[in-house]
Amino acid sequence: MTMTTVLVSLLTDTPVLPLTAMTGEITLSGNVLPVGGIKEKFLAARRAGVTTIILPADNRQDVEEDLTPELIEGVEIHYAKRIEDVLAVALPLLQARPDTKPGEPELVVSTAA
Repeated sequence: MTMTTVLVSLLTDTPVLPLTAMTGEITLSGNVLPVGGIKEKFLAARRAGVTTIILPADNRQDVEEDLTPELIEGVEIHYAKRIEDVLAVALPLLQARPDTKPGEPELVVSTAA
């Protein structure tokens, strides 16, 4: 997820939301796959001052089982099934960009979860 987000950010000259962390793998068709070690990754991100975390939707159960409400407090967690879900959170300015030229295809990001 991170590498794809960085590439889209660079290609569109759109900054990534500050203090955002993410983990997960992307398939060639754009699906987000779950990963392990969610508790450890979450705690490390929290220690680093991250306020927004994007996780695979299939890891929601890990968060609910392994993290207490006190640990989650102050951190906004988003769950993604597709890369479009990730980009909608990580690159919020991408949706509001008025700089596409007439006749040029617009990059559309779906926010459906």
